[in-house]
Amino acid sequence: MTRRGFGQYCGLARALELIGERWTLLVIRELLVRPARYTDLVEDLPGIPTNLLSTRLKELEEAGIVERRVARAPQRGVVYALTPAGEGLEPTVLTLARWGHTQLGAQQPGEFVPPSSLALALRARFRPDAVPGLAASWEIRSAGVVLHAAVSDGQIVTGMGPAPSKPDLVITIPADEVPTFRAILQAAADGEVEITGQVELLEAFLSAFTPAAPVPTAPR
Repeated sequence: MTRRGFGQYCGLARALELIGERWTLLVIRELLVRPARYTDLVEDLPGIPTNLLSTRLKELEEAGIVERRVARAPQRGVVYALTPAGEGLEPTVLTLARWGHTQLGAQQPGEFVPPSSLALALRARFRPDAVPGLAASWEIRSAGVVLHAAVSDGQIVTGMGPAPSKPDLVITIPADEVPTFRAILQAAADGEVEITGQVELLEAFLSAFTPAAPVPTAPR
């Protein structure tokens, strides 16, 4: 497939040629959290035309950023997953997400919170310096969404769905809609959550993911 180019021998220009099209980075966001079937991507990216999703996936496959794999049991069929080149985009995506967070402002009516963005927020907001030596795992549940996070040796692994093994602490936030990451932290800080497991790890959760100081917002 022929892609539009900038005609520049520049790493940034090349990156934009590969991942700068509309919806492309959001497809990558979804796949950074877990391999996904085509139908999963349609469901988790409401608003994307199905023909455009097919085009973006084909472009990413041709660029060596995405590949097809046989789904692991008990799933069946084919899933899309990031190649090593695609996984190398994670630091860039997290940096963009951190910067974009400063530009969000208040949540507007009709704006939904993608569950994948919460899993990435856990990675983006993790502060290993605040919890040195911590080894712990959490499962976060709210409005039908389940996320998990595990910290060990200053590294974090997050994903959608139940934790692979029994979590040390389960945090349930009562809500009718998927809450923002800020709302999750606020509910935990205010004690407006249900917890099961090692209760002392709730404080560790807050320490690990709450910014040391408010992030300044750009003037509007």
